[in-house]
Amino acid sequence: MKLGCQSAPSNEKHFQYFARYGVRNVCGYPEIADGRLYATVDELKRLRDLGDRHKISIDCIAPPFLESSHIDQETHPAIMLARSPERDRDIEALQTLIRSCATAGIPCIKYNMSILGVLRTRRSPGRGDATYSTWRLREANPNPPLTRAGWIDADAAWERITYFLERVMPVAEEYKIRMACHPHDPGVPPDGYQGVVRVLGTVDGLKKFISIKESPYHGLNFCQGTVSEMLQKPGEEILDVIRYFGSRQKIFNVHFRNIRGHRDDFMEVYPDEGDIDFVKAIQVYKDVGYSYMMMPDHVPEAPDDPRGLQSFAFCYGYIRALIQAADQMA
Repeated sequence: MKLGCQSAPSNEKHFQYFARYGVRNVCGYPEIADGRLYATVDELKRLRDLGDRHKISIDCIAPPFLESSHIDQETHPAIMLARSPERDRDIEALQTLIRSCATAGIPCIKYNMSILGVLRTRRSPGRGDATYSTWRLREANPNPPLTRAGWIDADAAWERITYFLERVMPVAEEYKIRMACHPHDPGVPPDGYQGVVRVLGTVDGLKKFISIKESPYHGLNFCQGTVSEMLQKPGEEILDVIRYFGSRQKIFNVHFRNIRGHRDDFMEVYPDEGDIDFVKAIQVYKDVGYSYMMMPDHVPEAPDDPRGLQSFAFCYGYIRALIQAADQMA
């Protein structure tokens, strides 16, 4: 396992910050010219050169679309709206990015298949002057009631996901690029939210997802926080979920963050104070042979830490120590 991070931007100053705290593996964000939806080989090599100057490996990148954004704000929504021929052009752009990554030596792409983005209701007071991102379904007031996607039931959602995977995964397998999909954050009631059923918002949904177009290059950007948010008793249930996907080699990245609460009612907290025992969790990742990045994500905010750099630094040290301890115990 490697201490990693996916925070932006990918520039000299931020990479100096990574190096200061011992982050040697990252998800990077190449500078892409001309509004393209894919990076060229040269653009990816410039990103790798930046990493090399700071002794940082670019283990993953994200495309400039298929983000965790709400569909009403997304500038390239065609894949999730099933809008042809635009979605085929967007898929072709991702296929080109896969080929560019293979040539540039970047082994993984992370992405989302989201319509609703990340749903939260408010912030809650945390320790000291920190505040925690919070979701309480009972307080949610969807606005507008429907997105521009309209009503999306489970069948429609799976059709769009399957259409995408059938065209992307053969290229990923040919070029040996791992495709890591993020779960829906958070899960919503079975009849949906804002008219959308979130099929990747349950563990059963994620199990179905990895069974479509089975390939060693088809897996998850396993956000442990998001998956914990799917569970009624996350402290008791999450370890078995890690074992399920980890033993099948379907975890390509981990967002190693903690929550306090359960499905439909939780807050995102520091890694040492949530309902998930991170000492036990890191051991399970070790047991299943997980060997990629362990990344902080959605860190708490504080007034004198507007970009979360202090909170990220705390998480880096905590995760690095856990990895070292797991290695020693092994």
